[in-house]
Amino acid sequence: MQKIIFLDVDGTLVNYKGQVPESAVRAVRQARAAGHRIYICTGRSRAEVYPELWDIGFDGMIGGNGSYLEDQGKVVDWQHLSLEQCRRIVDWLYGRGLEFYLECNAGLFASRNFAVGTLPAIREYSRRKGKSDAENLTVQSVFPEMIYGAEPYRDDVNKISYVLHTYQDFLDAKEEFADMANGTWGGAGETALFGDVGLAGITKGNGVRKLLRYLGADREDAIAIGDAKVDIPMFEACAVGVAMENGGDEVKAAADFVTGDVDEDGLYHAFVKLGLF
Repeated sequence: MQKIIFLDVDGTLVNYKGQVPESAVRAVRQARAAGHRIYICTGRSRAEVYPELWDIGFDGMIGGNGSYLEDQGKVVDWQHLSLEQCRRIVDWLYGRGLEFYLECNAGLFASRNFAVGTLPAIREYSRRKGKSDAENLTVQSVFPEMIYGAEPYRDDVNKISYVLHTYQDFLDAKEEFADMANGTWGGAGETALFGDVGLAGITKGNGVRKLLRYLGADREDAIAIGDAKVDIPMFEACAVGVAMENGGDEVKAAADFVTGDVDEDGLYHAFVKLGLF
């Protein structure tokens, strides 16, 4: 029976060095050759899904943690901040002295001092991911496609990520933008390094459900694989949820089973266990 598989990208398909294990490429291609459909389901915007990922061979994507849906090159759904919402968030972040970037399908757009102001957080994030050369990283090496000097008020923004000076920045943003979805990443609670703001009601789970309806498929046809808390709603929208060994305890507890680490052929072994080829 044909299955529809939703794959998280970072920490699931791609390792923390930005590499796709050869076994993961093989798993995707063999499963598609067997008649299954495979979509990436990621927090990345369309602009961050680079050609080398598309070249693996996917049927489409869910981006922005559920705000953007694409099937066979066709846009199925796209929810984004309005111009006024973007302006409100940007002005507040600048007033707070917080550097940020706009996540758009057309690209990533940086705040004025992004390249300098985010460097400590980006290096710390890389250290936590086990990168041995974290101290030598530059913002440009981590975000090679980042666009500088562009107009910060846009009407095509999926979400806005910003660097936290302290956790209080997130708490205040959550209060200021109570009508929107507020999150953190790069750590749990007080250890978080970044915050983000987007439309309320956007989750990977809602994105999966919308795409399944579009495809005329049922929850029982769907499988989700991920490594982070943000992937739990995706698990809930599918009949089977699989957590990567490199994931956190919360996502593992929500999964039907745990596969290996991203760098230890975990995705391939999951596909084998699921009988996808």
